[in-house]
Amino acid sequence: MSEIISLGISTCPNDTFIFDAWINGKLDKNEFRLRCYLEDVSTLNRMASKGKLDVVKVSFYAYGMLMDKYTLLNAGGALGRGCGPMLVAKSKEIIGKTGDPDFTVAVPGRWTTANLLLCLYRPEIRNRVFMKFDRIMPAVACGDVDAGVVIHEGRFTLESYGLSVVEDLGDWWERTTGKPVPLGAIVAKRSLGGDKISAIESTIRKSLQAAFDDPDSPFEFMKKHAGEMEPEVIRKHVELYVNRYSLDYGTDGMDAINQLMECAEEKGLFDNF
Repeated sequence: MSEIISLGISTCPNDTFIFDAWINGKLDKNEFRLRCYLEDVSTLNRMASKGKLDVVKVSFYAYGMLMDKYTLLNAGGALGRGCGPMLVAKSKEIIGKTGDPDFTVAVPGRWTTANLLLCLYRPEIRNRVFMKFDRIMPAVACGDVDAGVVIHEGRFTLESYGLSVVEDLGDWWERTTGKPVPLGAIVAKRSLGGDKISAIESTIRKSLQAAFDDPDSPFEFMKKHAGEMEPEVIRKHVELYVNRYSLDYGTDGMDAINQLMECAEEKGLFDNF
């Protein structure tokens, strides 16, 4: 009988696209059975911090604080260009107010890469309000906060809330470092052992390749977990966040990851996990 592995991924279309074939039994050979958890990434970060999952999608910020428990898998992650978080507000003029002690920014979780990039970009912003990513744009639009950091499909829908991009934090990272922006990592418990971890990584890559070979096959699974997201937005989401780095980070991808970890370490941003 195949071994049971606990797997946590986000409900976002890039994850459900990548993991559809594995989760839904579409692979010819699968030595692992799955106990699946689909949550927002902040919840997954917290679950990983408590060691609750064998394989899990986490933000790269969280990964930097979990290296003793988890190892990075070279498949299934989110890293690329033109796909980073965005600092948004009702007016671009707020950029001059970020040092104001009363200035507030909504962020999709303390240990998200969105928050890490904001810390690197504007360390003077102290008042961060952590909330689920889909609440951020409404909070900015109604004036509950001065600005917000949007992720995922927010880049496609922010104008419908009357919001403007103050800074594309991914673009800022790319201009500053010349490297793609690391967003989300798939990690596995070190205690699983090298052979098992290698087999899991290979299975994720096969699942992704199956989706690449038949892009329509994962759609119902993606739609099921995408809430009210329009089909066209779901497809744009996948096109943006699933790329060659999702199959293999390569040298440039690993360089970007290492640089992000080094920047966070230098700024003391791995303290107090």
